[in-house]
Amino acid sequence: MYLQEQWKKVLDILQNEVTAVTFDLWIDTLQPIAYANDELRLLASSQTAKNQVNNKNLYPKIQQAAKEVFNAYTNVRIVDQQEHEEDMERARIMLDSEEKADKSEKKFNSKYTFDNFVVGKSNQFVHAAMRSVAEHPSSKFNPLFIYGGVGLGKTHLLHAVGNYLTQTRPDLNVIYVTCENFTNDYIESIRSGKEKGNYAFREKYRNVDVLMIDDIQFISNKMGIQEEFFHTFNDLYQNNKQIIIASDRPPKEMSALEERLRSRFSSGLIQDIQTPDFETRVAILKKKASQEGYLVEENVINYIAQKSHTNIREMEGVLSKVVFYASLIGKNKATMDEAYEALKDAVEDNTKENVDADKIMDTVCSFFKITRDDLIGKKKNKEIVEPRQVCIYLINEMLTLPLTAIGAIFGGRDHTTIMHARDKISQCVITNPHIKTLVNDVRSQILNN
Repeated sequence: MYLQEQWKKVLDILQNEVTAVTFDLWIDTLQPIAYANDELRLLASSQTAKNQVNNKNLYPKIQQAAKEVFNAYTNVRIVDQQEHEEDMERARIMLDSEEKADKSEKKFNSKYTFDNFVVGKSNQFVHAAMRSVAEHPSSKFNPLFIYGGVGLGKTHLLHAVGNYLTQTRPDLNVIYVTCENFTNDYIESIRSGKEKGNYAFREKYRNVDVLMIDDIQFISNKMGIQEEFFHTFNDLYQNNKQIIIASDRPPKEMSALEERLRSRFSSGLIQDIQTPDFETRVAILKKKASQEGYLVEENVINYIAQKSHTNIREMEGVLSKVVFYASLIGKNKATMDEAYEALKDAVEDNTKENVDADKIMDTVCSFFKITRDDLIGKKKNKEIVEPRQVCIYLINEMLTLPLTAIGAIFGGRDHTTIMHARDKISQCVITNPHIKTLVNDVRSQILNN
């Protein structure tokens, strides 16, 4: 449809550039058959027609009109029926080759399967929901929105759905993409030219059976991306296509999200994945050790599980570090000696177990030389607001408290205010070396006092 619409515009231009006889005999009989890589391919009705169109008087006018319509340098290629059939045969050979290559490539991480996912109390419901959607796409929970902290297994479950569908329903077109890649594709579509780029973008994301978007929270504050995703979501939903979305927070806590998107995200099933308990952490580490062939003493597993609370990915990294350290000193099996030595700077100190909101607030007040009343009060001068935001950020980072509970600590502030403070310092830690150093210094004092 895009090509036909553009060709109609070319014809409208040419109708005013040539005589009516020339237009009717040679130009209006051309058929647009392809537009790719800035080449417009036109099929002539005969060899004679091809020769007439390719003459030095007519061809430049067609080329100029195409350039104006497609908004780029466009090479016009006129082919007869035999050349067209030869082009089609070459395209079929190339497509067969690409399909074979695609089948040999792994679209999804083969390690991330349902069988390799350790199920515990913290994740059993989200696991069940994802498994159900994989087995019955578009008929159970649509959309399915899952959320949880970093490193708790959201990406694992998304890839597990992809791997399951690849094996059981190879006929389905399944796409997994991060919000960043979705954004980059949209920006590239704009750069390529509005009509041509948007067509390719929408062909990719709207002709799917299952669309999985990871880290959707990064769509906040990006109005153009939100607009495009809104229409993509609607198109898929109305055509009964499965949508799975993953985030680090629920829709209601995405303050910069358009209300119409928040409403759609909330229209299906929302399920959180929580921090794993001790028993689940032990099971995860044992699974990792078995998969990788690690030889580790039982008490090492328990030690790591006890010291690592929130991030499964980091916890597995700690295990790998212990085993690596043991191999460096010539041991086949990692023991507590290697665990203590390898993790002396990486594992949370026991003192962190005694951290609470009061200790964090007292340390912040002492560090910034302000009072507790200033910290939780209503003053808005920079000397008070910055310590208050740092304190909120550290309480959120170091304690497992809901935003509403943190708001209550700070004089009954709304959860959106707490979220704003947390997100502001989170961004500053990345972009502002001064704030990063300051936050690290306060954290160290909290842990060491």
